[in-house]
Amino acid sequence: MLNNRTRIKDILSSDKTNYTCTVMGWVRSFRNNQFIALNDGSTNSNIQIVAPLGLLDEATLKRITTGACIKATGNIVPSLGKGQKIDLELRSLEIFGDCDGEAYPLQLKNRPSLEYLRDIAHLRFRTNTFGAVFRVRHALAFAVHKFFHDRGFVYMHTPIITASDAEGAGEMFRVTTLPLDGSAPRNEDGSINFKEDFFGRSTNLTVSGQLEGELAAMAFSDIYTFGPTFRAENSNTTRHLAEFWMIEPEMAFYDLEDNMNLAEAFIKYLIAFVMENNREDLEFLAQRLADEEKQKPQTERGDMGLIEKLEFVLNNEFQRLTYTEAIDILRESSHNKKKKFQYLIEGWGADLQSEHERYLVEKHFKKPVILTNYPKEIKAFYMRQNDDGKTVAAMDILAPGIGEIVGGSQREERYDKLVQRMHEMHIPAEELDWYLDTRRYGACPHAGFGLGFERMVQFVTGMGNIRDVIAFPRYPKSAAF
Repeated sequence: MLNNRTRIKDILSSDKTNYTCTVMGWVRSFRNNQFIALNDGSTNSNIQIVAPLGLLDEATLKRITTGACIKATGNIVPSLGKGQKIDLELRSLEIFGDCDGEAYPLQLKNRPSLEYLRDIAHLRFRTNTFGAVFRVRHALAFAVHKFFHDRGFVYMHTPIITASDAEGAGEMFRVTTLPLDGSAPRNEDGSINFKEDFFGRSTNLTVSGQLEGELAAMAFSDIYTFGPTFRAENSNTTRHLAEFWMIEPEMAFYDLEDNMNLAEAFIKYLIAFVMENNREDLEFLAQRLADEEKQKPQTERGDMGLIEKLEFVLNNEFQRLTYTEAIDILRESSHNKKKKFQYLIEGWGADLQSEHERYLVEKHFKKPVILTNYPKEIKAFYMRQNDDGKTVAAMDILAPGIGEIVGGSQREERYDKLVQRMHEMHIPAEELDWYLDTRRYGACPHAGFGLGFERMVQFVTGMGNIRDVIAFPRYPKSAAF
C-alpha cells in the first residue's frame, strides 16, 4: 500500500514522540546534506527530516533538491535544534519525482511576486501564501454548506447554460455550436437563425442561478445554490473576474428584514468558522498583510490588522440605513465637497460606485454597512416595488476593503406589478413565462441574496487582488490552464 503516510499537520500538532511514521511531500530546502524541510500542503509548517551521516549515497543526496517529491520513513523524536519541537530521524528515503533545482521557479531566495505567480498558477499552490489562501477557501466552502444544511435548506444545482439574462445586463458569454466563419444559418432579416443551433435557441453561460432558485423555493421554502457564474464584462479591476462562484439562497415567506438578518448571520458564521478552524493560516496571512501595509504611505494604511478586522465584524452589528440616507451622508461629506471622489454625488438617483461604498464602510461608519431601498431605475426587474413608487426593497452589504459583498432583495411576488415592471424595462414576458408561473400559481412573499464567493475569500484572507483567491483566474485576455 502506497498511501500509508501521516499528514505533517497531524504530526506537528501532537506532542507524541518516539514512534515510527512515513511522510510524503515536496522538499522546501535541504541543508548541509543532512536537514530536509518537507511540506505536504496540510499546513504551512514544514517537518524537519534529519538524515544520519552516511545513510544516503552521493547520487541520492544530489537528487534531494527544492521541489523534489519524496517519501521518508523514520522515528519522530524531540528536536535538538531551534524552531521546531520534533524531528523525523530518517531511516529510509524514496524519491518519487526529481526537480531541476536551477530551473524550478519557486526558489525561496527569490520570493516571487504575486503577479509572477499568476503566470505560473499551476505551481503557486506550493507557496505558503497560496497554501494558506486555498485552505481558507476550502474551509469557507465547507462552512457555506454546513450553514444552510443545519438550517434545513435544500441545495439546488441550477443550470450553467441558460437562455435567460437574470440581471438584464447583457454581458453574457454565448454558447453555440454554429460555425465561426460566417456561414451560420440566417433568417430572412439577416440575423442568425438559432433554431439551427444545438439547443434550438440562443443560449449563454449563466450570470445567476436566482430565477431558477426562486422556482425551487416555491416548493421547498428554503433553498440555496452554490456554483460558477460568468460575466463577459471587459473589466481588469482587482474586484472582478469573468468566471466566479456565487452563493444564492432563496427563501419563501421572507421579507427584506428577514433577508438582511440571514445575510448578516451567514457572513458572521463563515468568518467564525475560519477563525476557529484555520487560525494558523489566518495568522500567517495577517503577518503577510502587515508586512505589505508597511510598504504603503501612512495615509494609505488600514486601521486594523486582518484578524482584528475579522473579530470586529464578528463582534459588531452591521450598520443599516437606506439608500436615501447614504446619499445625504455622501453628498455632505468632505470627500464630495473637496472633489476627492472620482464620481461626485450630486443628488438622489446616483448609482453608487465602489469609492462611495468604501467611504461609508471605512471612513464614516467604520463597520460593515447594509444599504436598503434603492431607486428602482438602477435595480433589476424582479425586486419588490415599495409603496413610494420610486424605490425597491433591495439590500446590499458593503464590507471593508472591497465594497459590495452581498446583493439581494425581497422579490416582487405580485403578478401585475412584475409584468408591468418587465414591460417598462423591455424584458419580453413571453420568454420568462415559466418564471411568471410562480406568481400565477400560489405566489407568496419571498426574498433572497447573492454572495460573491471570491469576494468573501478575498475579505477573509486580506488578499488585495481577486485573481489571487481563485485557482485559475479568468479575466479579459486570460484563460490559461
